[in-house]
Amino acid sequence: MKQQFTVTGMSCAACSAHVEKAVGKVDGVENVAVNLLGGSMKVEYSGPATDEAIIHAVEAAGYGASLPAASGGKAAAAPKAAPMEDELKHMKHRLIASLCFLIPLFYVSMGHMLGAPLPHFLHGTENALAFALLQFLLTLPILYVNNKYYKVGLKALWHRAPNMDSLIAIGSLAALVYGVVALFQIGWGFGHGDLDMVKHWSMDLYFESAGMILTLITLGKYLETRSKGKTGAAIARLMDLAPKTAIVVRDGQELQIPVEDVQVGDLVLVKPGASIPVDGEVTEGYSSVDESALTGESLPVDKGPGDKVTAASINKSGSFTMRALRVGEDTTLSQMIRLVEEAGASKAPIAKLADKVAGVFVPTVITIAAVTAVVWLIATHSGTSALTAGIAVLVISCPCALGLATPVAIMVGTGKGAENGILIKSAEALEALHTVQTVVLDKTGTLTEGKPKVTDLLPADGVTEAELLCIAASLEKPSEHPLAQAIVTEAALRNIPGAPVERFEAVHGRGVQGDIQGASFLAGNRAMMEEHSVPLGGLTDTAEGLAQQGKTPLYFAKNGALQGIIAVADTLKPTSRAAVLELRSMGLDVVMLTGDNARTAAAIGAEAGVTQVIADVLPQEKDRQVSALQSVGKKVAMVGDGINDAPALARADVGLAIGAGTDVAIESADVVLMKSDLMDVVTAIQLSKAVIRNIKGNLFWAFFYNCLGIPLAAGVFYPLLHLQLNPMFAAAAMSLSSVFVVTNALRLRFFKPKLSQQQPQSIPAPDALPKINDQSEKGVLSPMEKKLTIEGMMCAHCSGRVEKALSALDGVTATVDLDAKTATVTLSAPVADDVLVKAVTDAGYEVTSIA
Repeated sequence: MKQQFTVTGMSCAACSAHVEKAVGKVDGVENVAVNLLGGSMKVEYSGPATDEAIIHAVEAAGYGASLPAASGGKAAAAPKAAPMEDELKHMKHRLIASLCFLIPLFYVSMGHMLGAPLPHFLHGTENALAFALLQFLLTLPILYVNNKYYKVGLKALWHRAPNMDSLIAIGSLAALVYGVVALFQIGWGFGHGDLDMVKHWSMDLYFESAGMILTLITLGKYLETRSKGKTGAAIARLMDLAPKTAIVVRDGQELQIPVEDVQVGDLVLVKPGASIPVDGEVTEGYSSVDESALTGESLPVDKGPGDKVTAASINKSGSFTMRALRVGEDTTLSQMIRLVEEAGASKAPIAKLADKVAGVFVPTVITIAAVTAVVWLIATHSGTSALTAGIAVLVISCPCALGLATPVAIMVGTGKGAENGILIKSAEALEALHTVQTVVLDKTGTLTEGKPKVTDLLPADGVTEAELLCIAASLEKPSEHPLAQAIVTEAALRNIPGAPVERFEAVHGRGVQGDIQGASFLAGNRAMMEEHSVPLGGLTDTAEGLAQQGKTPLYFAKNGALQGIIAVADTLKPTSRAAVLELRSMGLDVVMLTGDNARTAAAIGAEAGVTQVIADVLPQEKDRQVSALQSVGKKVAMVGDGINDAPALARADVGLAIGAGTDVAIESADVVLMKSDLMDVVTAIQLSKAVIRNIKGNLFWAFFYNCLGIPLAAGVFYPLLHLQLNPMFAAAAMSLSSVFVVTNALRLRFFKPKLSQQQPQSIPAPDALPKINDQSEKGVLSPMEKKLTIEGMMCAHCSGRVEKALSALDGVTATVDLDAKTATVTLSAPVADDVLVKAVTDAGYEVTSIA
């Protein structure tokens, strides 16, 4: 089973790594994922493992753990407690208190070096004890208000799991102890009349370093926490969408109740301007509903009886009554929030290196600091230099930057996806999207509208379009066939009334027939017309042309005379072709999978602009097609409706369920696209690339900072630069590194998809699109040929270079015709035109066209 836990006391990546390690040792635990950013842990376990055993393991490691408070079935969208806000408020108070004592401490300790006047009782060697004691007393409140570092850090050290707090605690305590030793040395000097000793130690106090380190770290933590709070802005906005109350109709009375008390089956009244409280179905009334918060679709959607509505949508105009179908944690909004939270808590594979480093980082740093102090002491015989170097190493190292590099970017990225109606289930899916090379699209409902519509009206001589449509709608109205419904719908849109039909009969595999006002009518395919000896005249070639375009021509006849043809087709969605072209301009191959016949599939494929069509595929064979593409080394994303495409969605490297709407296809897909818009596939892939770029930048900075900062603090560059880093500057650098990583990740909040609006070089014609060979075994991809026209080839040496360059590509066999200035390439796997063009261009020649 899977269980979520709340974990407290973690402050850096070393903490989360130790918690994972401790829980992973519990017998029966199969998988552990700790979210440092959210203070949570997800555990998969079975057998002997129990919640109590897992909590005990966390507590034994020095941290706190508990089960999240049960929601009691209430809406997940209800406002949650804001522990981060409380933490930020407490941290602000600590910071203000620290600054109140640090400023006078710094003035007393450093003011005279800057020429600032000091009180008379602090001047001179004779007042050295007062000078040192005052600094000690000003340092103590700073230590007290920041005692968290000692409570957590020393506790972690005791459990042999040191973390970042341990480094701060050791570093600041070392400076404090050194200052206390200096106090005793000053007292000893006064007692024995050794004023030289008094003067030496009064100028060698480290109280200001201890105070400055703690204050700067607290300042950095405050800025970091404030920035991290912005990463959950998407979830907060989703939660804010849900109304707190609902108006239900019970026993004829309107009652306003808390939204969590709404039950399935309740009748809910939604007034103009109000948020819809739960998912349901309109039973009475009409309105337009703004669903932009859930789908990103800016235009309101008209709703009437029988239409589904979702929680958090805004009712724009009229009042309506709806029946509650999904309440509490089952609503679409609650599912969205849960998906975003789970994705933010998951770990991307790219974070594994940082986690491994973080697990050994702090013990390694403590060892380096100890070795550094010993080396400096031996080399300089100066305790001050040794202490300075050791503390600087402890304070400058930053496991936080390593730990934050990935989760902050993941949380912001998944939140940004949710704002655009793209729900990403996990960090793994978000990372995998950026590696995709081939996008496989289901045709029906993904590329196309999913329901047929009338595309052409071709009346015979002497017949008007209105007359033809009236005849057709009248005959088809009693039929339940989808093509018949398309004609009836078109007539209704044009306000064309129907006529009553007598002796109606449906002829299987042919069409329908019946009498209208005493005349005999036929409606069906060409075979039906031929069986009744209806002459088709000049419309035969026109009908054939429509069929070539993937449309279905329907013939209508009256008393044996043809009245006309109506073409019906499942048409492309308005944005499908633009989305395909965008995907191809990104260097991706786009493959269309369909169960349609090869001719219809080729026509739709050509219209959409895909690079390859695979036709005559049964639903259960789609995952075999995905496997075939993967077997030639392609990273495949499958886009489908998430129901009949479930096996293929699961088989693909990334599965995207498009147009899932209220039926969020969580189980089969890795990514859920709330709108039925293929442009969201483009946005999802571009978002993935942006997030991974951001993570790589963060990881580079985190590793670079530590690899440069630790040697600098240790004094490795001292022989060359004669520069030793002061612990106060080290503390400032450490704080800024974490703030930099979080701020860099927050740039993703401004992500917008970049649309090139450029068409690829060549859009294949229907006969150029590859299909499954009818003679080959079903499910095996057949080769595809392309012909490139190439300028610049002058001799056999030139043609040889071109042939070698093209054949070097995976899945490409090339033959060059020098006289015709062409290269014929046979592809055993999908290869984008851009790749072929680049290979020829790199060889020193120019491709002028591809056919």
